[in-house]
Amino acid sequence: MKHLIEISKIVTKKKVKKIEIFDDHSLKQKNSKFNEFYELLMKGDLKSDQEAAHALYKSTPTDDKYRQLKSRFKKRLLNTLFFLDVNQASSSNYNRAYYSCHKDWTLVKILLSNKAQDTAAQLAKSIVGTALKFEFSDIIVSASRILRTHAMQQEDEKSYNEYNALCQKYQAILQAEIESDELYERTILNSKKSNSKAPNKIELLQSYCDRSLELSQSHPSPVILYNQFMIFATFHEVQEDYHNVYSTCETAEQYVLEHPHLYREDKLAKIALKKLLALVHLKDFEKGQIQAEAYLKIFEKNEIWLQLYEYYLLLAIHCQEYSVAHDVFERAYEDKRFKKISNEDQDKWNAFEVYLCVLLWIQTDSKNEKPKRYKQFKVKRFLEEPIIFPKNQRIFTVILVIAQVLFLLQEERLGEAFERVERLKGYSTRLLKQEEHYRITQFVRLLQQLAKAHFDYKKIGVHQKYVDRLKESSIKYRNSPNELEIIPYTHLWEMILDITNYENS
Repeated sequence: MKHLIEISKIVTKKKVKKIEIFDDHSLKQKNSKFNEFYELLMKGDLKSDQEAAHALYKSTPTDDKYRQLKSRFKKRLLNTLFFLDVNQASSSNYNRAYYSCHKDWTLVKILLSNKAQDTAAQLAKSIVGTALKFEFSDIIVSASRILRTHAMQQEDEKSYNEYNALCQKYQAILQAEIESDELYERTILNSKKSNSKAPNKIELLQSYCDRSLELSQSHPSPVILYNQFMIFATFHEVQEDYHNVYSTCETAEQYVLEHPHLYREDKLAKIALKKLLALVHLKDFEKGQIQAEAYLKIFEKNEIWLQLYEYYLLLAIHCQEYSVAHDVFERAYEDKRFKKISNEDQDKWNAFEVYLCVLLWIQTDSKNEKPKRYKQFKVKRFLEEPIIFPKNQRIFTVILVIAQVLFLLQEERLGEAFERVERLKGYSTRLLKQEEHYRITQFVRLLQQLAKAHFDYKKIGVHQKYVDRLKESSIKYRNSPNELEIIPYTHLWEMILDITNYENS
């Protein structure tokens, strides 16, 4: 009872008249600007302050009414975070515990600032129990310090020593986790650097692997082990050792199976993406299809759903399982979330659709009956419409102009195909970097040689070195548009030779 009295005194002195949050009741008030703002955001109708100010007040973002609404709206959203429903079926036990511990820790700090030490200590003791079960090192250290201080004030030396030992033990683990986080972050940063900018990249990443292994052996906490899995998987990915990427991800998933209370969907989702992408590079369609279908069920409501479809689609195309590729595209497109994907994702999936139509247009396999959506694809319109993308997406200009070349060659419009190749030559000079866009650059040069011969392979000049470079280099796709290769360029070259009725000798 004394704890309730202590809390009541604080609430009586400092309570607010009204707690402003977004709950079911408040959201039913249709005439509220707050709710109008909220609904526009949830529908994805607002992308900027300019759009929001115009939609709500027909004004600009500098308008006082809009600025005041935005400030109060943000405060109300933040207040609502303290009342999230973590007991929903989609939340794992780990996520519920993580949220509850951090929410309760905030309450401990508020109680302490209002001199309610006994109540704060009682709540801290409850937090420690949960944090120990899920190994939240940061929470254990912070709460143990509070309990250690409280034990000193109570002159309880036994409890003081108990919490002091707990604090020291998890301080060491927390420090190791912080170092492990840094190793993982530096692995990601360095893995994305080109070889010219980071000539010692492999040696550096190997050192991160070695150190992360040492940390996991001395402090096998969930945080350190997850970081170790991701460091090793990324290292193998950089080395293009996709068999080891796959096996590392298998080990990580096995660890979660053996420790179900530590299940975290966000972490598992990253592991799943790495594993599936490894199978794309290995061109293991049988295993990849099984894995993709399983992940689409496991992560059905996770934000990675579209990325899973993307990797599944690329797997099918790269393995020349075109009927499956068309089916995967249709499934993704029919998903109700597809209409709300980002502009960048729309650009990517539009490119997928174009290349699937290229396959339907050129491939004569009777099994590939045109899906309804592709029957609406207008080649004439695609060839006539300008292809314009923002600076960070310009690689799609090159990708789609290559598709135009294929359509034009199929229709024997050689003059227009020659003009598109000349355009690609200009893009290659202005937009493509030799190291960053190595494979697509070699393919464009191949097209240039064929265009110079008026698309007569018998008259083609020096070109074999470009074919060899494509065969000797490998596809390296890590979800960056610059690395995207929808149909492998070696196969695309074979398709072009088939279209022009010449065999590569």
